[in-house]
Amino acid sequence: MAETNFDIIVVGGGPGGYVAAIRAAQLGLKTAVVEREHMGGICLNWGCIPTKALLRTSEVYSLIKHADSFGLSVKDVSFDAKKIVERSRKVANQLSSGVSMLMKKNKITVFDGAAKLAGPGKLAVALKDKSNATLAYKNVILATGARARQLPGLETDGKLVWSYKEAMVPPEFPKSLLVIGSGAIGIEFASFYRTMGAEVTVCEVLDRILPVEDAEVSAFAKRAFEKQGMKILTSATVSNLKKGANNVTATITVGGKAEQITVDRVISAVGIVGNVENLGLEGTKVKVDKTHIVIDQWGFTGEPNVYAIGDVAGPPWLAHKAMHEGVLVVEKIAGVKGVHPMKTENIPGCTYCQPQVASIGLTEAAAKAKGLQLKVGKFPFIGNGKAIALGEPEGFIKTIFDAKTGELLGAHMIGAEVTELIQGYSVAKTLETTEAELMATVFPHPTLSEMMHESVLAAYGRTLHI
Repeated sequence: MAETNFDIIVVGGGPGGYVAAIRAAQLGLKTAVVEREHMGGICLNWGCIPTKALLRTSEVYSLIKHADSFGLSVKDVSFDAKKIVERSRKVANQLSSGVSMLMKKNKITVFDGAAKLAGPGKLAVALKDKSNATLAYKNVILATGARARQLPGLETDGKLVWSYKEAMVPPEFPKSLLVIGSGAIGIEFASFYRTMGAEVTVCEVLDRILPVEDAEVSAFAKRAFEKQGMKILTSATVSNLKKGANNVTATITVGGKAEQITVDRVISAVGIVGNVENLGLEGTKVKVDKTHIVIDQWGFTGEPNVYAIGDVAGPPWLAHKAMHEGVLVVEKIAGVKGVHPMKTENIPGCTYCQPQVASIGLTEAAAKAKGLQLKVGKFPFIGNGKAIALGEPEGFIKTIFDAKTGELLGAHMIGAEVTELIQGYSVAKTLETTEAELMATVFPHPTLSEMMHESVLAAYGRTLHI
């Protein structure tokens, strides 16, 4: 019989859960993870990682189709849908097995099963082998993640109406597609399938796509997607999905006018709900608000020795937020000195469409709403030598500063590789850097990162290369 008494038990082996467990083990705490499906969670198996493998394929495919602009000649370009999916699954499986190895390396006990609170300091686990176990803990961290939201009348069926999971493993590529929702998930799939040749319509209920991004980024993205042949419908609602033998007819209302479109497949990307069911929360002090567990700045739920992290604990729903949260919660439990609570304004967000989108901190509208006086700078990709050499001259970088203090309030980017560039501003915000330090920083040439410097200079009327 495996050990049943632990200092920390983590319920859920996704990015937040397995990282929390590793940090706990590093600190000498006897640690266990309970995972009901697969180590690595949705992110490694059905989210962040396999989608990036798919998007890399579409990026390479797009480059090949424009090979002549690089002086290359490529004929008869085609793709194999089965091999594309196989590569994506291979990448996911490699990383998932890697997480299992990390558990062994750090001597973390893993229970394959579903867990629920069973009284103070007790956890009941229904194991996959049909047996049951009762585990004792000093502290438990709930890291159960989230799942796709289902809207009445728009429910996914796995065949004609897809969630993210079916969209990642299509038996064949659809020729036409309706994507409902234009957040990161919806736009990434829209971008992937459009690049691979599908006719794509995106339907967004709000007045702009990528609604959490800065308005200028959203507007630029819309123009770029439409130039690629994507149809974008904003302030639009889908009220009915009529399924045929191998297609779907959707009723879409825009500005009070209803129209119908028929597509091969529909992807529903209308948000997520937290996995809070069957956790034994009833009768505890754990509060649930809109399917998410309510926590304080240290991940504490209000129930003694019970913490929550990651997607189940609310926005932003990002793997790197969950990882950081897992570390800080464990260190707080262990009494590590100098632990800082999460600052959500320092968490970058990335969308891996073409062109890529990345941001951190306040948008210009949000900063103005706070009544702050601003210095705003922008620099376009067309003014950067490396971007032109790469054949990627479309996009811009925007930085927002507090005019009084020089504090970097936010940064917003759209263009090639901005999901890599954004980390520079993440470090700057964490270090509480002002415009002075950023201006005095030497950026290597020729690189895309020079645009970050130029954007800062532009905020203060000092831009050099445009």
